[in-house]
Parts: sequence; structure tokens; C-alpha cells
Amino acid sequence: MEIKLRQVNSVSGIIEVPGDKSITHRSIMFSSLSEGSSVIRNYLLSNDCDRTITAFRKVGARIRSDKNNLYIKGVGLKLINPTGENYNIYAGNSGTTARLFSGIFSGQNFETIITGDYSLSIRPMQRVIDPLLEMGADIKSNGGLLPLVINGRESLKAINYKSEKSTAQVKSAVLLAGLYADGPTTYSEPVKSRDHSERMLKIFGVNIDIKGNSVTIYPTDKLIAQDLTIPGDISSAAFFIAAALIVPNSNLTIKNVGINPTRNALIEVLKQMGANITLINTREVSHEPVCDIIIKYSRLKAVNIDASIIPRMIDEIPIFTLISTQAEGVTKISGAEELKIKETDRIGVVVSQFKKLGVQIEALEDGFLIDGRNEFALTGGAIVDSFKDHRMAMTLAVASLIAKGETVIKNSDCVNISFPGFYRMLNSICD
Repeated sequence: MEIKLRQVNSVSGIIEVPGDKSITHRSIMFSSLSEGSSVIRNYLLSNDCDRTITAFRKVGARIRSDKNNLYIKGVGLKLINPTGENYNIYAGNSGTTARLFSGIFSGQNFETIITGDYSLSIRPMQRVIDPLLEMGADIKSNGGLLPLVINGRESLKAINYKSEKSTAQVKSAVLLAGLYADGPTTYSEPVKSRDHSERMLKIFGVNIDIKGNSVTIYPTDKLIAQDLTIPGDISSAAFFIAAALIVPNSNLTIKNVGINPTRNALIEVLKQMGANITLINTREVSHEPVCDIIIKYSRLKAVNIDASIIPRMIDEIPIFTLISTQAEGVTKISGAEELKIKETDRIGVVVSQFKKLGVQIEALEDGFLIDGRNEFALTGGAIVDSFKDHRMAMTLAVASLIAKGETVIKNSDCVNISFPGFYRMLNSICD
């Protein structure tokens, strides 16, 4: 599928983005592993989250939904093997499903095979396999890639694991495996990655200690069902924040956005650049900080960001790169080599597609150099490609709002992975 978009005069209105994808995944998982019935409000209805729902329905969780809510009757920590043979999980494009499930299914008493689509099948899994092997898990892979064949163990070994990279998916997989361990398991990382798992596991009654960048989880016999409300996804809000900042005469309000301190680095950096962003109505919803965000068109100044902040805004780097093209000066992004192993090589794809739009941008081994205040010199429009990367498709859509001529985005339907209805919402705020 391709979509055609044109330059707009302004962006304005009041919107609310869908529920947070990371939190939706975890709420489905923890509710399914619980004893009792949970209600999940404002969950994200997307292809990725559907993979998690489908997998848990097959192993004993009873999950039904309406337009706004999920109702989950948990199966408990010991899942039910539906066939008595190996259990196949198709994770699609969802790295969260594949990696977090590897921790859960390492502690079961049956064999599981995890597969994914082409994109997920070339993303690294060894980083999650290694600590699980230390815990005594029996995991075989395709040279560190999917498929994973997991021979579940009734009990895993507690470990003290120090990761060289900050990654919430690996951390969460180890913590989930720690539920089935023979003692407390500790996971440490260089920079604190997103902490949705830790926050939510506490809500579900799990004993967790947090000291700096280390988390210790204690094994338990059960999780206790909860009612949860999912905040709006700041990674989805980022595209609309960008649109309002770079399209002249814009004034936009985004309601009910999660501003977890392990996820809000984009807001911090944009304020350093001079962005007119105001956070109001700050509150806590299901142990996650939430607020409304008011964004107005701003003249921005370039800034440098590095590895110390990247884990807190890794998903927002493509759209931040776009914002940087409209900032006075040269912006340098470093310490972001993780972008090469996302749904695409996001460093290569950002550079190749932005150059089609007239952007002065250079790829670094671990990031970008962006020369700001160029005008997207499109004389007759441009044809760009998301390469089936949902965040690239949305970034290019926002770019089209300030590009001269018509922009054609190929493979535009991949936004359904995380944000069904994105183009409709974008169109609703454009004049």
C-alpha cells in the first residue's frame, strides 16, 4: 500500500493517541499469568499486541474484548499445553512478544517454538538467550536468530546478570524467568531502560527490589489479578509533537500521554532545543505518570545527544531526526547503534529516505549528523519507502507536512503494527 500526502498550513486541535504498546503487552502477559480476573482499559488494538493475545488464549487464558477494554481470566504461572506436543508461537513483527515469552516459556513443562515474520527473524535473539541459558533454560536457536526452540524447565536457577547493553526486553525476559527461579534473580544494566515491567509486576504482587540500575526479583507462587488503565503511548504521541513543532502556526494538545521517566527523554531534549511544550494535568494512572501535552510551533536550536540518553528515547530517534532538520545548526546523534537492528537498519533507511527529501544528513556508525534549517527542496515531489518499518512510515508522513510537492510513501500500511488509524488522526489535525 502507498499513501500520498502534501504540505499543510498548520496543525491544531485536541487529540488522544492510542494506549501504550509496551504497557499493553505487559498487561496482557501479567494478567494471563495471574490468578483471578483482570480488566485492561484503553489497551492498544494493534497487530503486535494481537500476537500476545493469541498466544495466551492458546495456553489457557480466557481473553475477550470490546472496543475499549480487555477482560482476562488468568491461567496462573503454570500454563496449559493445549496439544501435549510442542507449542508454536508466531510473534509476527513483535520483538516484545518473542523476547518476553522466551523468559515465560523457559519456566514451563513443555516445549515451545517461537517464530516471527521476516523482519523479526533477522533481529538478534542471542542477547536474551545468553542470560536464560545461565538460568538453566534449554533454548536452541538458528545461530542466535528465530526460531527459538525452548524446552521448558520446572525450575530455573537464580542468577546475578550484568548486561552490557540497556534493553528493556532482555531485562523483562530475565525478570519473568526469575518468577520460576530457585531464589532471587538480579539484573543490572549500564543505563536504566524503560521500567514498565518492574512497575507492573509490583502491582501484581511480586516482590521486587530496585537499586539504581539493578533490579532483583523474588520467585513467587502466584500473581494477583488487577484492573489497569493504559496511558497513551508517548512513542505514538512523538509524531504529533513533531508535527506541531515544525509546521508553522501550529497549536496542538495531546491528552493522557504516559510520561514515564524512563521514556520521556524526547520531551527533555526538545525543551533544551527551545521547544514550546507545556505539560499540564500531571497525575498517576495505574502506577504510571500521565499528563496532557500542549505543543506550539517553535524555532529550535541544534543539540547533541549520546548514549547516556539514547535508551530513554530509542524508539523516537527517527522522528527526532526529522525535528532536527528544522533546528538551527548541526545536530549530532551518537550512541544509537541499536537502530541498526530494529525493524530495519534505521540509520541507513533514515539517511536514504531523508536525502530524497533534500535533507542534509550524514550517517555515522552509531547515529547521524543533521544540518538543520534546510527546506526539503522537493521540486516535483518524492517517492519514499518505509521498508515496512512502522516508525519510518509515520516519520515520513510527518515529513510530508513540510515538504514541497506531493510525497508518496510506499509500504505505508505497516503503521498497523503499532498505530492503526494513524493517517486518519494526522489528517484530522491538518489545515
